[in-house]
Amino acid sequence: MASAMPQQTILFLIDTQGANCVGAYAGNPALGTPNIDRLAAQGVRFEKAYTCSPVCGPARSAIMTGLYPHSNGVLANDMAPHLDIPTIGQRLTRAGIKTGYVGKWHLDGSDYFGDGRCPPGWDPEYWFDGRNYLESLPNDEARDLSRRMLGPEKVRKYNITAEFTHAHRIADRARRFIEEHRDEDFFLVVSIDEPHHPCIAPEPFVSSFQDFELPIGPAADDDLAAKPRSQREWAHHVRHVSKNLRRRDGNVFFHNPAYFACNSFSDYEVGRVLELIDAAIPEAMVIYTADHGDMFMAHRLMGKGPVVYEEVARIPFIVRKPGLTPAGTVSYGPVSHIDIVPTVLEHHGLRVPQLIQGRSLLEQCANPEARVNDLVFLEFNRFEVDHDGFGAFSPIRAVTDGRHKLAINLLDTDELYDLEADPTEVRNFIDDPACAAIRDRLHDAILEWQGHTRDVMRGPVWGRRAWRDLGGSSWGGPTRPRPFDEEFFPKTLLYETGREIDRLVYDKD
Repeated sequence: MASAMPQQTILFLIDTQGANCVGAYAGNPALGTPNIDRLAAQGVRFEKAYTCSPVCGPARSAIMTGLYPHSNGVLANDMAPHLDIPTIGQRLTRAGIKTGYVGKWHLDGSDYFGDGRCPPGWDPEYWFDGRNYLESLPNDEARDLSRRMLGPEKVRKYNITAEFTHAHRIADRARRFIEEHRDEDFFLVVSIDEPHHPCIAPEPFVSSFQDFELPIGPAADDDLAAKPRSQREWAHHVRHVSKNLRRRDGNVFFHNPAYFACNSFSDYEVGRVLELIDAAIPEAMVIYTADHGDMFMAHRLMGKGPVVYEEVARIPFIVRKPGLTPAGTVSYGPVSHIDIVPTVLEHHGLRVPQLIQGRSLLEQCANPEARVNDLVFLEFNRFEVDHDGFGAFSPIRAVTDGRHKLAINLLDTDELYDLEADPTEVRNFIDDPACAAIRDRLHDAILEWQGHTRDVMRGPVWGRRAWRDLGGSSWGGPTRPRPFDEEFFPKTLLYETGREIDRLVYDKD
């Protein structure tokens, strides 16, 4: 009797790549992402896919734990998930499934590069975070070069090749993992740091994008008058980047050759891994996504921070699984990074514990017209523990149904957008009486979600807005015990009785 075909999943996780930077999403082959575009043509492209938080560490924490940042403890960069929260690697390892993680981690609580140590749940033979990469370079000069933005002349002067980059070395290790475990059940994360700054790319990429321009549209001229003050402060801080805007024939474009060269180069490295997947394990499930995007001077903002605009929050999300995903299809139901853990667990035949906050997307993968989520949620807390800039403490809770998006900026002005009537999100509809019913429905959804996920910042203040005051008290609210995760922890006991809980909400008398 023939043995069952192994269940294998490869997750590509790219750093700082919005959906608008992928050819298949933008409808722009000049972006130079043929491998990602081909993957989309072979599987399902999720058109309305969102990060849980538009910051590296918090976004990755949700991808790796299946819990929102406000639940797993990663409220900013340079923070680690709570010790009592297992990652998907730990869950799969316990089930006897081989796991590999290669590349940027950003969840050990140290610095941008990581501490160089493989965390529980992953095979240390393949671990290769940013610190490992720096230590693999021959000397301080090479390490210095690895942190500099290099144009064509410098790339040629210092002979920067693909082999020099972190991305290429990540792809090499990923290929080795696949070769060595091609006959086993496995889960492999290929976490490519590029095209994140410093955007290093070799030739021919670095020369090919010197004249490339990304269309920005009317959002480039958003005066932010009806937007949060924090956005106006951010815009002032990055105003010098406006020199990269180009205006022609009534249109606005953003010029950043280093980023777009590296964006295409990272696609090349993804292609090197896909090439081996297609040859050695063509039946594997491949998931492609990015942690967040970049504002690129839309709304006069650069980088990422305390906003949930489409440029930074909407990410590429593609799934290919022969026999499951119809080739070349597009799904418009909203999905989120929070759904990755339950999707992978179900794909590997494992139970999704009650603690997990997302939903498996396998149904929507098989039938792209299905809609697993009516709503998806986003958050922001602060940018980084180490820095006092980049958004500082700016708590946001947001929700979208794929068309409307409500952002509650706890300490600032709130925002409501209609992505059909105003796809560039220039107009804030928060005080428009015609939108009040939609706004209030989404507001109720945020408050309910905060309770369901045990948001550490939940409380009545989120319901006390200038446009709608729900009142309430910060005393006397319900008790919300921890949901069960029996494979890792004993069942939760209720404080008042010491007995095992029988529900997740206990109302106070």
